[in-house]
Amino acid sequence: MATYFYTASSLDGFIATTDHSLEWLFKQDFDWEATMPETQFMAGVGALVMGSSTYQWLLRNQESWEYTQPAWVFTHRDLDVLEAADVRFVQGDPADAFDRIAASADGKNVWVMGGGDLAAQFAEANLLDEGWIQIAPVMLGSGQPLFTRPLQLDLLNVVRNRDFACTRYRVHK
Repeated sequence: MATYFYTASSLDGFIATTDHSLEWLFKQDFDWEATMPETQFMAGVGALVMGSSTYQWLLRNQESWEYTQPAWVFTHRDLDVLEAADVRFVQGDPADAFDRIAASADGKNVWVMGGGDLAAQFAEANLLDEGWIQIAPVMLGSGQPLFTRPLQLDLLNVVRNRDFACTRYRVHK
């Protein structure tokens, strides 16, 4: 089992605009069926982790909940839950919830979907193994940062996916 931060970023290091929009991302030329050489990414994911902004974006922008895995949402707010979704709300330090998250993944990987601050908290607690960052050829100038703390990484792989540079890094522990 491993924990991955798998996301897209603008060239200047933002994963969303200041108002949490991803409209810029979907204007890019990208093959969504082949995002990395490891095409079986989702098949290996047993649990999802996200912050409340990511969760609310998914609720607003998906026609239905697309995930069968348990989804852990870090939040201090009361949020809506879809009936068919296995959504679990949690507060506090990721280290305090990680054993429950890992158990719910049932031996599979954990995908930290976003945001950047939550991924940074996982890294700070030595819970993040890799970052898979799809870098788009766009500069946002400001927005939600890819990462909010210093982090040392080892580059494992770079491939081109149409207009994107798809990178994969190991997180130094």
